[in-house]
Order: sequence, then C-alpha cells, then structure tokens
Amino acid sequence: MDGDALTRDPAGYRSVAPITEEKMTFRHTVAASPVGDLTLVADGSALVAVYFDGHSRTPRFPDLGPRADDGFAAVTQQLDEYFAGQRQTFDLELDLRGSDFERRVWQLLTRIPYGETRTYRDLAVELGEPGAAQAVGNANGWNPLSIVVPCHRVVGSSGGLTGYAGGVDRKRFLLQLEEPPADDAGRLF
Repeated sequence: MDGDALTRDPAGYRSVAPITEEKMTFRHTVAASPVGDLTLVADGSALVAVYFDGHSRTPRFPDLGPRADDGFAAVTQQLDEYFAGQRQTFDLELDLRGSDFERRVWQLLTRIPYGETRTYRDLAVELGEPGAAQAVGNANGWNPLSIVVPCHRVVGSSGGLTGYAGGVDRKRFLLQLEEPPADDAGRLF
C-alpha cells in the first residue's frame, strides 16, 4: 500500500494512514438501506466515506469520483448484515481523513461497543482533554464514515439524542437496532 501503515485497533477496525491528495482515485456507489440510500466512497481499496441522502455536512472532498458499482461488495454485504442484526463490528479497510484531533476522536468512536453509548464528555475525558466536549462534538459531526465509524453511539450529557448528520430519526433508528433484546426471564407470557 505504498508504505502506508495498516493498523487494527482493539475493536477490530482497520485504518490506513492518510494518503496525499495526488493519490486520490475516488469512486462511489449508492446502496439501498433501511435508513435510505447510502453513498459509499472509496479511494483505491479503502472506504473513505458513507453518506446519507440529505447528509447535513457536505463532503470535504472536491468530488466523489465516478460511479462505479464494483469494488463495494464487502461494504454492502457488511452493511446488509448490520441492518439484519447479524453484524456488530465492521471488518473493512478504512481511510480516516481529517485533522489529527478528528482522527483521534473517530478512533475512539470505533471502540464504543455495539449497543452502548457514550457522551461527548466521556470521549473528551478519554482523550485526556476533559474540557473539549464541544470540540469532540464537532469532530463527531464531521465523521465521514457514518454507521461504520459509529458516531450515532454518542449522546448528550443527559443521555438524550443530539444532532446527527443523518438526522435524529436515523440516529434513533440505529440505536434501536442495536438495542439488546428485552430479557424475557420472569415473564408469564
């Protein structure tokens, strides 16, 4: 991979060190999902973005490249498995493109377990910057890899749903999808 370091964090996510602008060979496809169409963007073999239809934060890339449906089979399969409740983590090559601080936040997002949430303050404390909850929220909002890098698992300090680039209704749907089944122990029927 041209000397770029491939790393795997404890949650099993893979990421590639940032690639210089002149190497960009973006291509994209559109995949149907229960939360609407998702635009998937790749550069080479790495996934760089998953955008919702009507995503509130516009992509930072100059363009998404040509539409090319081949090369996205693993991503679409894993997203289908996630929405079917059969996958809790993604095993994809990711290229997290953002500032150093944003990438640190996004790496933390990948460590939030399926079915759990954290607050922006929790993440700021984990970064060693307890006063940076707002900055964490901003970085969370710029996460280009929706669902795969689970920014939907971050909630406000009261536990309430706060803004989400895909819309709060989608955030609610994703959190409900990940909600553990009710414990039937002790029920009469």
